[in-house]
Amino acid sequence: MTPGNNGASTPEDDDPFGYLYADGQANGAQPPSGGYGYPGSVNRVRAVGQRQYGQQAGQQAPTAPYGQVTQQQGAYGQPNAHYAAPETLPGGAPAGRQQAQGGGGRGRGPNTKGLLIGAIAVVAAVVIGISVAMLGDKGDKGDSGDKKAGGTASTATQSSQPSPSTTDTAAPAGELPKIDAKALLLGGGASTASDVKGAKADGGVYVTNFNNVGASVTWNVNGIPADGKYSLYVGYTVPGKDGTATLTVNGTVSEQPAKLKNWAGGPEGDYEKGWTKTYNYIQLNKGTNTIKISCEQGNQCDAYLDQLWLVKGWVGSGG
Repeated sequence: MTPGNNGASTPEDDDPFGYLYADGQANGAQPPSGGYGYPGSVNRVRAVGQRQYGQQAGQQAPTAPYGQVTQQQGAYGQPNAHYAAPETLPGGAPAGRQQAQGGGGRGRGPNTKGLLIGAIAVVAAVVIGISVAMLGDKGDKGDSGDKKAGGTASTATQSSQPSPSTTDTAAPAGELPKIDAKALLLGGGASTASDVKGAKADGGVYVTNFNNVGASVTWNVNGIPADGKYSLYVGYTVPGKDGTATLTVNGTVSEQPAKLKNWAGGPEGDYEKGWTKTYNYIQLNKGTNTIKISCEQGNQCDAYLDQLWLVKGWVGSGG
């Protein structure tokens, strides 16, 4: 046996890939023929440099020794003879690629049709929202117009009662203020009731529990047109007997008490038949004044008070 060459049983033959190298080929290494436990498809393995793209079946590109570069590469920018796009191969591009490029060249790009439909839907929703808002605004303006024109649109109203410490609302032109018992400021235990019939105040309400020292009603009257003489009228009832009360105007006690006489001539103990009125001459200032009727020591205050009102001048019983 020649030294350095041990035949086919040398380690070069043991290397299943020895045929891929130049020295292995020089020593006679051959590609396996379906051995080594690989499927038959492995037999398509070629030595480095054997496979050249762009060649038709059955053609074999020249090989170069391992480590050497072939001179068949084209210049930069020129087609490479050893490479050609799959489209140039016999039979054209693979079927999958041809199908991807079909349909007008769209390929598998974004679904522009779906995006367009979505954009149109968004724009339509915005337009509908604006239209509804404009219609609602027109409806509100229409309602306002109906109200201004005296239409049938209903308006919530809130009834209000005069504050106990203030007068009624301003009296009509040419008339002076008037107040009901329930709007008066009560003090000293005085209260309101409506059991006895005949009171002219709203709801038949009158002031009771007035027959106690310290009981009082106060009227802060507004709207006095000018300084001068006025007549104060008091509506009341007594149980068939005369009574009296103290009158105070703007903090000054009147020399004349409020005379609560039985002008109606009602029988004793009968408040229902004793409703009548009395008056006192007073001086008032322009604007706001305070009038107080109270039960003080020495008064006989067994009476129910109904209303208070004013008349311009000292008119006597004409009020």
